[in-house]
Amino acid sequence: MIKILAISGSPVEGASTDFMVMRLAAEVKRSLGSDLAVHTNFVKLNDLEFAPCQACGEAPTPEFCIFEDDLTPIYEALAGCDCLIFGSPVYFDSVTAQAKAFIDRCNCVRPPDFKNTDAEHDFIKILDRKRPGAMVLVGGERGWFEGARRVIAGFFKWVEVTNDGKVVYRSTDINRSGTAADDPSLRDEIVSLGRHLAELIKESLK
Repeated sequence: MIKILAISGSPVEGASTDFMVMRLAAEVKRSLGSDLAVHTNFVKLNDLEFAPCQACGEAPTPEFCIFEDDLTPIYEALAGCDCLIFGSPVYFDSVTAQAKAFIDRCNCVRPPDFKNTDAEHDFIKILDRKRPGAMVLVGGERGWFEGARRVIAGFFKWVEVTNDGKVVYRSTDINRSGTAADDPSLRDEIVSLGRHLAELIKESLK
């Protein structure tokens, strides 16, 4: 079973971010072909209730975090996925509060002892394999996307996900949600990236 985890950091219902993340996940599934069983898990972070990271310094071993909340099953999905698609609109030159809170809460999935060689270290390396991934960024016509891209790229590196591409959408109407669904120019870009991710997944199965 191939598992695709698609996460949206948008707080808006019917958001362009949601649409693009789901479309990209659907294209990956389509490109993998009917011979492979594929499960897609779409997560809208704004629908979850979870505490922000408290920088407690406490090793959660063998769990992912000391908190038990709506992120607990998402950690399992993150650890078990074969492909991660992560999307966020750009707010103040970065990702949304929802996206950043989730990213911060993933701090403990990778120990400060990066090589996992210190037997006395309380943290353990939970994620033991690299998976392909891509990001979706949505903003205005004059938006600056690099800040958000860097945040997500750093997150990918931390959770053992390779940064294999992105789709950027510049909305011409910030007062209307979901306008990406009306933009045919995105289709080819999403199809191309979906095929690329599918090929990377197939390579990882060999």
